[in-house]
Amino acid sequence: MAREEDRRITDLGTLKAIAHPLRMRLYRALHIAGAATASQLGEQVDEAPSLVSYHLRKLAEHGLIEEAEPRSGDGRERWWQPSSEGLSVHDEDFRSAPEKSAAHTAFARLLVDQRAELYRRFLDERHAWGAEWTTAASDSESTLRLTPAELADLHQELLAVVRKYDEKGRTDEAADATEGRENVALHLYGFPFRVRPLEDPAP
Repeated sequence: MAREEDRRITDLGTLKAIAHPLRMRLYRALHIAGAATASQLGEQVDEAPSLVSYHLRKLAEHGLIEEAEPRSGDGRERWWQPSSEGLSVHDEDFRSAPEKSAAHTAFARLLVDQRAELYRRFLDERHAWGAEWTTAASDSESTLRLTPAELADLHQELLAVVRKYDEKGRTDEAADATEGRENVALHLYGFPFRVRPLEDPAP
């Protein structure tokens, strides 16, 4: 069965199901692996397979993951895969009630924390990657003056560039051109902020 390109989460139950630190780590690990068993994922997140199985079933209950075709001859192993190519959560779907808004904020904070943890791990281990990767790795910050519409347009243009490189990676992987390729995390944030106005210097 063909997977959805992107799963938009719009209900509170599904959002709460994924907004759990271990489940989010499992979903990310499963997305990278493509398909895996609870035992394999347990090694990735350093948790017991029984606990991992429980959380995988919770994700499956909400349609976030699904059973996959077995990749080994052991019929006792249950294989899982994401049910879509990605997930998206939009603010407009969770504005209508304080509980929904709080759940959305908690989910967003979880993502920020886990992304920061992933980047800190790279910083701690970057010398092991060698000069080529450490030179290619990027860390930049820009401060712009934009309207909401311009920020939305910028986001769409950046997504188009990301999709282009994602498609190139997938095409090369399908052609077994994997030499030199690694998983790369790209985190983009665009948000408004205000600063206190500067006071006129005293005469």
